[in-house]
Amino acid sequence: MAPIAFDNSYARLPDRFFARLDPTPVAAPRLIRVNLALAEELGIDPALLTAGVLAGNAVPEGAAPLAQAYAGHQFGHFSPRLGDGRAILLGEVVGRDGLRRDIQLKGSGPTPFSRSGDGRAALGPVLREYIVSEAMAALGVPTTRSLGAALTGEHVMREVPLPGAVLARVAASHLRVGTFQYFAARGDLESVRLLVDHAVARHQPDAIDDPVPALALFRGVVARQAALVARWLGLGFIHGVMNTDNMTISGETIDYGPCAFMEAYDPAMVFSSIDHAGRYAYANQPRIAQWNLARLAEALLPLLAPQEQAAMDAAQEALAGFVPTFQREWLAVMRAKAGLAGAEEGDAALLQDLLGRMAENAADFTLTFRALATDPAAARPLFRDPTAFDAWAEAWGQRRARGALDPAAMRQANPAFIPRNHRVEEAIAAAVERDDFAPFETLLAVLARPQEDQPEHAAHALPAAPDQQVTQTFCGT
Repeated sequence: MAPIAFDNSYARLPDRFFARLDPTPVAAPRLIRVNLALAEELGIDPALLTAGVLAGNAVPEGAAPLAQAYAGHQFGHFSPRLGDGRAILLGEVVGRDGLRRDIQLKGSGPTPFSRSGDGRAALGPVLREYIVSEAMAALGVPTTRSLGAALTGEHVMREVPLPGAVLARVAASHLRVGTFQYFAARGDLESVRLLVDHAVARHQPDAIDDPVPALALFRGVVARQAALVARWLGLGFIHGVMNTDNMTISGETIDYGPCAFMEAYDPAMVFSSIDHAGRYAYANQPRIAQWNLARLAEALLPLLAPQEQAAMDAAQEALAGFVPTFQREWLAVMRAKAGLAGAEEGDAALLQDLLGRMAENAADFTLTFRALATDPAAARPLFRDPTAFDAWAEAWGQRRARGALDPAAMRQANPAFIPRNHRVEEAIAAAVERDDFAPFETLLAVLARPQEDQPEHAAHALPAAPDQQVTQTFCGT
C-alpha cells in the first residue's frame, strides 16, 4: 500500500506563517465515513484513511502538520490574530488531475491560536459541513470538500456535552483574505510579498511573469469571488458568516458554520444566530464580498505600485471590477435558471420581477425554478396569490419564444434537491442522539444527484412543514 504522496509547499514558508504541531490524540476514534470518490481523485488509497488517521491519532508518513496564522474582520471588527484554533493542516497532495490540494483536520485539538477554545468540534457541525460542502460540489459550486470524518470517543462542552468528531477537509488552499491581513497588520511587507508569490504560484500561475503580480492576483480574486457569490444567490444559499477569515483566495466556499438554504424567497433572510443586524443576509452577500475584497486591497497596497496614490488608484480600479463582473455572472446564472437563451436588454428586469413576486408571495426558491424547468404550471400554486405568477409567466413566455434553453439545460441549472435545513438537522439529530447515521448517508446519496428527479426520495425535495421549520443556525464553536 503506497503512502499518501504529500508535497508540502506551505510548510516550506518561514516559521512565522504557522505553528508546527501534531493533532492531539483522542480516546477512541471511530470511523464515520470516507469519501471514496474524492480519495480516488486525490490518488489516495482509502485504506490509509483509518479512524486513527482521520481523528488525528496517527500522523501519516510525509505529513507536515501545522496550524496556519491569519487575522480577520469578524462582523466588521478586526482581530489581528486568529489562526487555526481547532484545525491542523496535515499537508498537500497533487491529485490525479494535477491540481494541488490541502488536507486539513478540523476539530483536531488546541493550537497556539486557540485562545480560550478547546480546539475540538462537535459531531453536529462536522456532519453539517460534510453534507453541505459535498452538496455544493455536486451542484457545481467551488467549495472545500469533505474527505472523511471520525468520532473521537470524547465529548465536547458546548451548551451541553456533545459527541466529538473530526472532519478531514480538502481545499485548493486555506489561504484567506485574513492570511494577508495578518502580516499587513504587523507591517511585515516581506511576508506579504512571500504570501503573494505563494498564492500566485498556486492559484494564478499565469500571473508569475506579470509586471505587478500582486495586482494580477487581486484582480483574479475579485473575479473568482464575484462568480462564487453569484452562484450562491442562484441557489438561495446564505453563507452566514462572511468574515474576511472565511473568504478564500482560491474562490472556494469555506467554513460551513451557520449556513443555510432559503425555502420561501426573502432577500433579507438571515439564519445565523449571531447575525443580529443582518450583516450577512442573503441579498447583502455581494456587498459584503466587495467590502472584504477592499480589506485585501489594503493588505496588498504597498505591492501594487511604488507610490501610495498610484497604488490606491490601481486597487480602486481593480475593485471596481467586482460589480460589473458580479452582475454579469448573476445574470448568466439566472438566465440559465429561467431558460433564457441569448441576451436581451430586458432580461434583468424580467428576472427581478419574478424574484419580487416570489418574495411577496413566499414562493419556495428551489421549487419555483425547478417547476419552470419541468412543469411551469406547477409553479403557480407555490405563490400565495397564483395570479402573481400568471402575470409574470405571460412576459416570460414571450421572451422564451425569442430564445429558450432546452429542458435538459434548464434542469441542470435548477436542482430538484438542495440540503434543506430540516433534513440536515434530522440527519444530525439522528447521529447525535441515537448514533444512527442512516439519515446522514441517505441525505448524502440524494444530494450527490441533485438534478435528477429521484421519485423514491421525493420527500427530500419538499420544504419544511410548519413544525419542521429551522429558523436559526449556529457556529460550530
